Amino acid sequence: MQFIDRYLTPLGSVTMASDGRSLTGLWFDGQKYYADTLHGEYVEKETDVFRQTKNWLDIYFSGKVPGFIPPLVLSGSPFRMRVWEILKSISFGKTVTYGGISKILEKETGGRVSAQAVGGAVGHNPISIIVPCHRVIGADGSLTGYAGGIDKKTELLRIEGVDISKLKNPQKGTAL
Repeated sequence: MQFIDRYLTPLGSVTMASDGRSLTGLWFDGQKYYADTLHGEYVEKETDVFRQTKNWLDIYFSGKVPGFIPPLVLSGSPFRMRVWEILKSISFGKTVTYGGISKILEKETGGRVSAQAVGGAVGHNPISIIVPCHRVIGADGSLTGYAGGIDKKTELLRIEGVDISKLKNPQKGTAL
């Protein structure tokens, strides 16, 4: 059985999904790939993992490091799973480039890994915010590729204290 619950963040409403024990999805309502890990029937119900996730989000949106991660279950190809593991290692308030992640993977595999392939995996991350795909930026400082939208990516980085003055809005081609 799958469960969902909703939570209102300062940036808009999110939907959470769970298998009853672990968080399996967290999406801003209406984002690209919204609810793509929900398959079949689900019930809207508050569960312990949703309470933990809401607590995590409360702490996060207050500008603090939560200090814990609710139980998560990610499901995807081995490549996507590895990219998502790398995302989880990016510290609060830090950013990394898509190319930087591809270099990590190239060292691990000994083969070439394109930044575009990394971008595809980052974009399909099913657990927004907690698995911090918003911390990945373009090599030129562009805020590209956030399924929830550039405005939300900008605000999430601002909450974390990232100096966004040097980052670029790819839609305008200018600094933020």
